[in-house]
Amino acid sequence: MRILIAGGAGYIGSVLIPRLLDRGYKVDVVDLFWFGNHLPGNVGVLQKDIFDLQTDDLASYDQVIFLAGLSNDPMADFSPSKNFVFNAAAPAYLAYIAKKAKVKRYIYASSCSVYGYTENELFDEDRPVSSAYPYGISKLQGERAVLQMIDSDFSVIALRKGTVCGYSPRMRYDLIINTMFKCAMQDGLIHVNNPGIWRPFLSIDDTAMAYTRAVEAHPSLSGIFNIASGNHTVGEIADLVKLAIEEHFGKKIALDIQHIADVRNYKVSIERAETVLSFHPHHSVKSIVRSLIDNIDKCSDWDNPAYYNIKVFKKIETESRTGAPAAR
Repeated sequence: MRILIAGGAGYIGSVLIPRLLDRGYKVDVVDLFWFGNHLPGNVGVLQKDIFDLQTDDLASYDQVIFLAGLSNDPMADFSPSKNFVFNAAAPAYLAYIAKKAKVKRYIYASSCSVYGYTENELFDEDRPVSSAYPYGISKLQGERAVLQMIDSDFSVIALRKGTVCGYSPRMRYDLIINTMFKCAMQDGLIHVNNPGIWRPFLSIDDTAMAYTRAVEAHPSLSGIFNIASGNHTVGEIADLVKLAIEEHFGKKIALDIQHIADVRNYKVSIERAETVLSFHPHHSVKSIVRSLIDNIDKCSDWDNPAYYNIKVFKKIETESRTGAPAAR
């Protein structure tokens, strides 16, 4: 089977692709490589904008996975217009030409952020969505656009993921557990803006497994699936990160607890993914922290701008406006 992964050189793709290769799949990547290339050498690479792809470019693929787009709220807030282009229009266009090219399955990277704010309820995929922020809105637009293309010859699977965390060769420190780990190691302090809000978290290893399950699902299967390793309040996540670091390093970590209002609050049920996709997460907050500890020698230059998507995005935006490289 041949798979094309849009945005495959990013944080998730750099973990997922080696696992797909190990299972015997042939994988190519289309990417603009904003964050470099950390992929195995036997991956086919196409450095190209998604909107420049044509039907003929996809004719040889069995499945297409969309991992591209702007990946978090700070990037979406910084450039709402590009957020809607990259997260809504781009996946819709790619799905459209994939279907024309007779690709059999399209897998879309959606997000649990579409749920917005919920009150002490565990949300499944049939519950209403209410995000009022650009990122959540755009992810929902992309999701709805690709799902409407489903037919008997074109399967579409949308994975609504919790916040992905853990070590990747294309490392990020702008994700909740990763950020807490970085701050604890660098400053001995974890900042918590609102300890009572809920978040579904997702190990990057469980993420790779979820995409693998989607790739290998029955050809007739389509639909939306919540994907998470678990649900915790932000305060509990901080406690678990603190405990894991203190147990390993024997150093005391302090907590800075604030009570800042946040309109994002949601926890999700993964029962459908467990029942239909056979997705059963293996990881916890503590195992995610252990993965970061095990790879600390590869990513302990904490302030490297490459580890923060918004810093890279702002640099690219500056260069595009001025026509010259931005100051580093």
